[in-house]
Amino acid sequence: MDEELNTTYVTLDGYIEVNKYRYVYFCIIFTLYIIIICSNSTIMYVIWIHKNLHEPMYIFIAALLLNCLLYSTTIYPKLLIDFLSEKQVITYSACLFQFFIFYTLGCSEFFLLAAMAYDRYVAICKPLEYPTIMNKTTVSIFLVVSWLIPAFHIAVQAIASAEATLCNFNLKGIFCNNAVYTLQCVRSRLIIVFGVVGLIDLIILPLLFIVFTYTNIFIISYQSCKEIRKKAAETCLPHLLVLISISCLSIYDVSIARVESDFPKIARLLMTLQIVLYHPLFNPFIYGLKMKEISKQLKRFFCHARII
Repeated sequence: MDEELNTTYVTLDGYIEVNKYRYVYFCIIFTLYIIIICSNSTIMYVIWIHKNLHEPMYIFIAALLLNCLLYSTTIYPKLLIDFLSEKQVITYSACLFQFFIFYTLGCSEFFLLAAMAYDRYVAICKPLEYPTIMNKTTVSIFLVVSWLIPAFHIAVQAIASAEATLCNFNLKGIFCNNAVYTLQCVRSRLIIVFGVVGLIDLIILPLLFIVFTYTNIFIISYQSCKEIRKKAAETCLPHLLVLISISCLSIYDVSIARVESDFPKIARLLMTLQIVLYHPLFNPFIYGLKMKEISKQLKRFFCHARII
């Protein structure tokens, strides 16, 4: 079964045309990949070397940026190879691995944003209890849970998909997302059940928790002094922008497997490019510019680099 799985190839019908411009496209995508690596790594490095940024909020931001790096590395190298290849193919086992990493990191982002929302709630609404509640143990537990729970859910679906019989070998997309289900002759009950449970556990519940938490923050901030309101706006707004971004992309990704071929080709391509290009650049842009302490340390970092 393992040998058969490894030698089963899937064609990626991702609208990558083999023409004279493919080397130009390759250079553009490669440049964007380097920008993604550099922007995310720089902020992570700045957080790591400055002790005043060794606080729960910044640790969670570093974890989000690490997600962006791993996520991009899962997609971009294969995408770059496809631009130089006559035919875009991938083994079914590699496709499922890409599927597993993609959704594990995507769902962990909701958990990390929920942890950040709780961190902001404690910092703003219970400032005296903050050092006790948000200690190193609590932060470590949040990080482990944020990665392990999504990994367990998605692993079950990936393993079940590996056992499924395939009737189609043409995947509509430039990488392996939940469109892999369209390759299967019959989707198993286990995949359907875990898909629904995963949607509730990994996306809806963290999303509801975040909305509930920020609602409480805004209510308490509104009733407090101007300084508290300013602090809440400065620290919560970037998280909310990232939440809106990942939520919009998740809605598209969840729906794409349902509508299948009825979804317009150009719209499918544009939304896929949003997932591949926009989101990995959005996080470092938002946190690098909108988080006051990170922005300040970045300016110092680049000034020091120019002097050297």
